[in-house]
Amino acid sequence: MNHSKYFRTCLSIIATMLIIYLAFKLSFILLPVLYVLNLLLIPFVLSGFLFYLLRPIINFLQKKNIHRGVSVILIYFVFAGLLFVFSILVWPTLRDQVLTFVDNAPHLVTDLQKQLQHYQMSSFMSKVIPSESELYSRLTDYLNRLVSLVTNSISNFVGVISNVVIILATIPIILYYMLKEGSKIPHKFLHFIPRQYRRESKEMLHEIDTALSQFIVGRVLINLILGVMMYIGFLIIDLPYALLLSLISAALNLIPYVGALIATIPVVIVALTVSPSMAIWSVIIIVIAQQIQDNILSPIIYGKQLDIHPLTTVILLLIGAEFFGIMGVILAIPAYMIMKIIFVHIYRLFFSDKIEDIVD
Repeated sequence: MNHSKYFRTCLSIIATMLIIYLAFKLSFILLPVLYVLNLLLIPFVLSGFLFYLLRPIINFLQKKNIHRGVSVILIYFVFAGLLFVFSILVWPTLRDQVLTFVDNAPHLVTDLQKQLQHYQMSSFMSKVIPSESELYSRLTDYLNRLVSLVTNSISNFVGVISNVVIILATIPIILYYMLKEGSKIPHKFLHFIPRQYRRESKEMLHEIDTALSQFIVGRVLINLILGVMMYIGFLIIDLPYALLLSLISAALNLIPYVGALIATIPVVIVALTVSPSMAIWSVIIIVIAQQIQDNILSPIIYGKQLDIHPLTTVILLLIGAEFFGIMGVILAIPAYMIMKIIFVHIYRLFFSDKIEDIVD
């Protein structure tokens, strides 16, 4: 019997490897399918993101005996009103700052060099970093590369936004059916699961749903508050492009740990074009806002529900960026949470008893 099980296991492994090998050899057949999946990935990810943000409102309205379809339409009308208010109160300022920043981006290098040369003339810095030293030339070169990278990234970002407008137009349609039929999806999925595993599968789906909901809602709420705090601080020190930089920082801080460091770079670059003291005050504001987020907001909103070790987070982000780019960075933590829950339930269902017997 043991030999028979071993033989079947080996055959299963060989068959799996053969399928993977053939899939790579016949990749040209799968390319159209992969292209379609890649095209639909962004709308479905963003729709799922909005689904978890809006679902509590839909459930609340449903408890008030309002049909889910009607609730979704009501929310769409509210969103239309918010967009109208945004277009009047916020968009003009944001648009002007974006256009001005893009126009002035080539001059950032010149302004940074002037500030660095002016700062270099001080007696203290001339002793620490002499103008003839290799460190000074390297620092100038790194600044030039950094500003060029930021400028190109902004230009590419604007180009990407203009190219995916048609794709993003499908989000309201996908989101409507998600909000309307979302509660039925787990029950439909369970029909494909053998009856003896449905109870465990139901618990697994509930844990995945709860974890994603807490992560997405908590992350958005925390970064919204963080963006407001940064915007107020940037206004106090009169930092140029305060609204634009606050929005960029809040968006980049959606990436755990690494996002906070990346978000600091454009703020410091813009602040250095004004003065070194402006850059220092900008960093102080960012640090204070981050400390409030990490030590006050995160424990209140998250608690210990989403406790992931920082080293694990960094490794996941590196892997996601290497294989899937920016989308991999965004989805790395949610994918890890889902896989962790699935593995825990698979272990509990198939392996826990056998391992306990071996240990005993």
